[in-house]
Amino acid sequence: MIGGSSPGSEGGPLADRLAEGIAAAVRDLGRRGAVLGLSGGVDSSVTAALCARGLGPERVLALLMPERDIGDDSARLAARVAAALGIAAEREPITDALEALGCYRARDEAIRAVFPDYTPEWRHKVVRSAPTGGVTVFSLEVERPDGARERRRLPSAAYRALIAATNLKQRVRKLVEYTWADRLGYAVVGTANRLEHDQGFFVKGGDGLADVKPLARLLKGEVYALAAALGLPDEVSAAAPTTGTFSLEQTQDEFYFGYPLPVMDRLIEAHDAGAPAAALADTGLDPAQVEVAYREIERRRAATRYLHAPAVVIDP
Repeated sequence: MIGGSSPGSEGGPLADRLAEGIAAAVRDLGRRGAVLGLSGGVDSSVTAALCARGLGPERVLALLMPERDIGDDSARLAARVAAALGIAAEREPITDALEALGCYRARDEAIRAVFPDYTPEWRHKVVRSAPTGGVTVFSLEVERPDGARERRRLPSAAYRALIAATNLKQRVRKLVEYTWADRLGYAVVGTANRLEHDQGFFVKGGDGLADVKPLARLLKGEVYALAAALGLPDEVSAAAPTTGTFSLEQTQDEFYFGYPLPVMDRLIEAHDAGAPAAALADTGLDPAQVEVAYREIERRRAATRYLHAPAVVIDP
């Protein structure tokens, strides 16, 4: 039971349309149900609720896939969401797989290129520079065991090595999802919202890979509104979205977008509607800053176009 009601009894017309779309897509694919990775975040929780609404809870499987850097807090919240929705949940920790694939070793080597005295007990995250509409500079922030923090610029080679290593986390999770999907005859349902899908904030062959993407046309604010309408636990709507990748807590705007997510919603919507920069004064950005943001949107779309591209089939 969610919010005192059975799954599928709340949410309104939008939830109905999305749930029906999921059911139709799964049916058209010739699959029997849906499997998804459930982190306890708002996107995956709303997706799980919509799958349960459209397919019935008995035909939805949630996978909880914690790993060493993130800990069990999100998995515990995900388990609560699954129980509230009445859907099956399987716990599939991925730490051992990542260890065997060299994820942590390669990550540590990349960090030592910037902080030679780094040890795995340190916590870390990657932080982007303020938006300029041009080149983005990334820095590595570490926290030593005594609590002292330091930030240094990431050279391009170290940045690529670090991101390549940590992208294994998303790819291993997707491997687990498709393994369960094959076992059950289910479709894999993705959880990316419009900001992530449009701006390329996903890993190719990782969280960007799915058979059905029900939230890919919804702004982040719309996803939060759905979470409330569907009666999801308050912790789901209250939690700040994170990357779920690095051991230091990290927001999506400091790693990728450069703007708070409510502002990104407005920017994407206004940009695509052709709204003048002066129309976004309520965001706290002046017209020059909005123009910078518009350039950032266009630049990310161009830079990540290949993430959306299918494989190139060569005609002999």
